[in-house]
Amino acid sequence: MTDNGEGRPPLVRRLAAEALGAMLLAALVVGSGIAAAQLSPDQTGLQLVENAAATAAGLYAIILMVGPVSGAHVNPVVTVVDAAFGGLSWRDAVAYLPAQILGCVAGAVLANLIFDRSAVSISTHHRASGAHLLAEVVATAGLILLIFALVRSGRGERAPAAVGAYIGAAYWFTSSTSFANPAISIGRMFSDTFAGIAPASVPAFIAAQAVGGAVGYGLVRLLYPPTPAGPAQAAGVLLTHPDSAVAPNGAAPSRLPGGVS
Repeated sequence: MTDNGEGRPPLVRRLAAEALGAMLLAALVVGSGIAAAQLSPDQTGLQLVENAAATAAGLYAIILMVGPVSGAHVNPVVTVVDAAFGGLSWRDAVAYLPAQILGCVAGAVLANLIFDRSAVSISTHHRASGAHLLAEVVATAGLILLIFALVRSGRGERAPAAVGAYIGAAYWFTSSTSFANPAISIGRMFSDTFAGIAPASVPAFIAAQAVGGAVGYGLVRLLYPPTPAGPAQAAGVLLTHPDSAVAPNGAAPSRLPGGVS
């Protein structure tokens, strides 16, 4: 495939980056959960500390790895909201979604194999209570608000650290441990381990995450209304796309190191 003429990498490269990022994310979450359960048996609080710390740090690294290529969405809700703001075409957004889902499934399988378990083990961990679903709405809305607040205020280069910190914290302030991602919810079905989720719980989780995405979208529009620069402000998620990033006043920003604008 060729470049789309807007200064972005070809779609096939962006899809590969999304799939790789999603695979690493799922392997990180599931693998650190397995390791935590092995290292700290019968100590759920300590297991959660270990799982959250590894996820926060690893997510920071994953965003740095694939962000300059695809934006490091690795999350269908982020992709849909980016498209709604005009930062990504709907055609590209539709292509991103299966790459993210397949990547997360592959990552869960990879984590199982790394820890010498069956490649696929369907989780029996039921999570879909009212409290958990409310937590997913809150966690997802907060994630969307954080990402687009940074982008629309010209602070997109801080997104890797901010998103990692937010997800690490959300492990603790939400009863669901903050999945906030339909792709990771699907992927975690395939590991009957500490981080798994039963298939019966996944549809409700995805619905709650969609609601959270809509709430986050509304909050972004309320707090960071469009400027004359228009939808280009939303084009850089999580690391700004080099062709379309703008400063808060609508002017083109200077180029940051590493190809990040």
